[in-house]
Amino acid sequence: MKSLDVRPLSGALGAVVSGIDLTKVIESGQLEGVQTALADHLVVFLPDQHMDLDDLERITDLLGGRDSTPFVTPLEDRPFVIRVIKEPEDQLNFANAWHSDLSYLPEPPSYTLLHAAEVPDFGGDTLWSNQYLAYDTLSSGLKDTLLGLRAVHSAGMAYGTGGFLDQVKDLTSMAIAPSPEAYAEHTHPTVVEHPVTGKSALYVNPVYTTRLEGWSPMESQALLDYLYRHATNENFTCRLRWARHTLAIWDNRCTMHNALNDYSGKRREMFRTSVKGLAPHD
Repeated sequence: MKSLDVRPLSGALGAVVSGIDLTKVIESGQLEGVQTALADHLVVFLPDQHMDLDDLERITDLLGGRDSTPFVTPLEDRPFVIRVIKEPEDQLNFANAWHSDLSYLPEPPSYTLLHAAEVPDFGGDTLWSNQYLAYDTLSSGLKDTLLGLRAVHSAGMAYGTGGFLDQVKDLTSMAIAPSPEAYAEHTHPTVVEHPVTGKSALYVNPVYTTRLEGWSPMESQALLDYLYRHATNENFTCRLRWARHTLAIWDNRCTMHNALNDYSGKRREMFRTSVKGLAPHD
């Protein structure tokens, strides 16, 4: 394979990577350049990847192994692939809020892969935010405070029985599977050390973080709301205008993302997998 061309998309994070045909990648060593770009840029965008689902799952395995996504029904014959769909008549899209994928799990995924099958002529962009920068730009006093804190994460607000997605299920074509099990809680450090880069990243998000461990919900909310606003400062972000056959890969350990819902009456279809991760540590 020829050498990769890695072109930064913004000053904060994100890069367009070309020079590789993922349908021909069969060994993990062939992805070293992509993984280096991920470590450097946190999220990478590979255009013109004419992949099928076999290719998507193979690349996921080569990056560390497939992981399942709770509370979303996968494709019937592919338990590790979910279909991210918005039909023209739907009012809601999937993942339209800042979050880090599956942070409510004891071992959240390291990477997420999302491959575009159909996109609208305009709208439907996705934003990412650099959580290294979010942490680095805090005051020294707040950094010291956060280093001693753990946060409670739960999928209940989104996926619990009677939760938000259960209440709006008639407004979306997503195969959501609400469950009382979504209310389970797990704690993670509010600042995590990335296992590859060794850098510190802020690790809270408004969808799955419910409170700070040992703090009341009211006490927690004031600080968490400040952190959410700070962590999604536009200077920390990049934005992708999707094209058909683009594959995005991002690192959940140091980013948040947000899928915009600005394409009413248009269809958008993508396929998503997750790569197994480890328990976050400080």
